[in-house]
Amino acid sequence: MLTFGKILQAKKRIKHAVTKTPLIESPALSKIFSVKVYLKLECYQPIRVFKLRGAYNKISLLESEHIFAASSGNHGLAVAYSCRQLGKKCTVVVPQNIIQEKLEAIEEMGATVVRYGKYHHEREAEAKRLAQEMNGAFVHPFDDEEVVAGQGTIGLEIFEDLPEADCVVVPVGGGGLIAGVATALKTLNPSIKIYGVEPQSAPKLKEALKAGKPVQLSSTSSIADGLISTTIGKIGFEVAQKFVDEVYSVSDQMILDALKILVTKAHVIAEPSAATTLALLSQKKVGEKVVLIISGANISLKLLQQILQG
Repeated sequence: MLTFGKILQAKKRIKHAVTKTPLIESPALSKIFSVKVYLKLECYQPIRVFKLRGAYNKISLLESEHIFAASSGNHGLAVAYSCRQLGKKCTVVVPQNIIQEKLEAIEEMGATVVRYGKYHHEREAEAKRLAQEMNGAFVHPFDDEEVVAGQGTIGLEIFEDLPEADCVVVPVGGGGLIAGVATALKTLNPSIKIYGVEPQSAPKLKEALKAGKPVQLSSTSSIADGLISTTIGKIGFEVAQKFVDEVYSVSDQMILDALKILVTKAHVIAEPSAATTLALLSQKKVGEKVVLIISGANISLKLLQQILQG
C-alpha cells in the first residue's frame, strides 16, 4: 500500500541523485490567464524528466544486477540513468516508433534497447519475458509502490515551497505521478485541489472513475506520447478515487498551443505531455494560485521547430 511514510523514505533515498527542481511563478503566464501560475520545473532534472525520482528509488532497493523496463522513452531514460549511477546493466523495450531523440538519450546512458510493438502492454509483456529469461528484475513505469513513492517527492517539494497553493495540475499517463503527488499533498494539506489532465484520445483515468474500476481502452493516440497508456494503473486508480478532485481532457491542438506559449512567453522548453497542464488553463479557471507540473522536456527538435514556425 502506498503511504506517506514511503514517500518520506524515498526523499532520503534519492536526495543525492535527484535535483530539487525550481517552483517559480511565471509573470507572463499569470498575466495571460489572470491567476497566479507557478511552474514546477521537472524538466530541470538531470535527464529532463520527473521519472528519475521513481526509477532511482525503486532500483536502489533491488539486488538484481540486470534491470529491464518497458517505455515510450522517459521511463526508459530514467531507468537507464539510474542503472548507470548504480552500476547495473539495463535493457529497455521501446515502441517501434519511438522519438529519435529519446532513443538516442537512452542509448547514451549505456542501455541495451529493444524495439517492440506500439502499445505499452505489448512492451511490458516483452520486457517481463526478457527479465525472466535473463534472471533480471522488471521495473514498472507507474504501477509500483516504490516508483510512485519516488514521484510523490514532487508533492513534498511543492508544499515546502508554496504551502498556500490552491491546486496542483498533474499530467496523467499510467497514474504514477498523480498518485504520488496527490498522496503527499493531500496528507500535508487536505484542502488543496488535485486535478489530473489527460489527452482527449487517451481518457483512461476518466473512464476508470466513471466505471468504478480500471478499464482497457481499445486504442489511444496523442501528440503527448508519454500519456497514451491504454489503462490506468491500479495504484493510480485507487489514489485517484480517494484524493483526485477532478480529471480533465485536452485536445492535441490545445497541447500544441500551450507548448508554444510555454516556449515563447515563459521561456520553458517542455514536451507535449508536460504542456497538458498549461493547456487546461486555456479552457478552465481552476484556482487563484495554480501549480502546473511541467513533467519533462524531451521533445522532438523537429516538432519544436514546427511549433515555433506555426
